[in-house]
Amino acid sequence: MDDIEAKLKEMGLRLPEPFAYPSSNRTGCVLTGNLLYISGHPPPADFGVTVHGKVGDTVSEEEAVASAQATALCMLASVKQKLGTLDRVTQVVKINGMVNSAAGFQRQFAVIDGASNLFYDLFGPQAGQHARSAVGMFELPRQFCMEIEGVFEVSV
Repeated sequence: MDDIEAKLKEMGLRLPEPFAYPSSNRTGCVLTGNLLYISGHPPPADFGVTVHGKVGDTVSEEEAVASAQATALCMLASVKQKLGTLDRVTQVVKINGMVNSAAGFQRQFAVIDGASNLFYDLFGPQAGQHARSAVGMFELPRQFCMEIEGVFEVSV
């Protein structure tokens, strides 16, 4: 088992199945040079978290934070699928979190902390600290409660 996956296991976490994109015109990750661009991922289905709804209305903030952590795990599943290992990640560069928000909900930053905290705890304060955006959206495709994308630096 790779070091990062062993650490995930120690944290009591596991990777879900990578998100299956509905069209062959897109993929979970694209590697160019030493940068890995990670497509927008929704929360994984069948992973025990809320997948659909509006945060601040049908989805509580607490549920959304758990969904953000699960979404980060789904992103990592795509990274592993692309690279064969998570140990090639040298820096979480940036994540962009889009939260399907009810009118008046202003705590998108707290929701996306579910993903940011996972990356920080998993990769450590040096490689896990990242630039970030967390924004509210009026709607997201398929009524997903959030979508998170990212850029990681990897060893080549």
